[in-house]
Amino acid sequence: LASFSRSLVAVLIVRGSRINEIGGGWAGDSRPRRSFYYHRAMSERIPAIKVLLLPKDTNNLGTIFGGVILSYIDQAGAVEAHRTVAGRIVTVSMREVVFHAPVFVGDLVSFFTRTKQIGNSSVTVEVTVEAERGQPGGPKAKVTEAEMVFVHVGQDGRPLPIPVRS
Repeated sequence: LASFSRSLVAVLIVRGSRINEIGGGWAGDSRPRRSFYYHRAMSERIPAIKVLLLPKDTNNLGTIFGGVILSYIDQAGAVEAHRTVAGRIVTVSMREVVFHAPVFVGDLVSFFTRTKQIGNSSVTVEVTVEAERGQPGGPKAKVTEAEMVFVHVGQDGRPLPIPVRS
């Protein structure tokens, strides 16, 4: 399909028989789409948000309540979507979320994001959650991942085409 340079992120999306690149325009669409982090080194992973989780976030088992993590996933996804969409966005869906490892009080949790697809009025974002155990530089555990869909909306709450950023 395409060769990827290890030093450059090149996200390709296949839509029907057309191959489209985020950062250029959709094939057949004169409106260019640009992602804020299009030219980012593959080795450079910058979290959308980082959170130090506290005792107030625990459940009855002493681990961090899953709903707290889901809330941060939604916020991190919105940060990524706002890098692409100028204007109001709303969360439409969060696909299956499976927790692979618990999060403990004192863990530094990073929420890494990536724009997966840009549609006419929607943006699909992947969120990966990692917990850094104990002190800085401690062992890391993959907690979960999610795929979210955000839609650009007007004041009336109806979907609008994603405006072009200059």
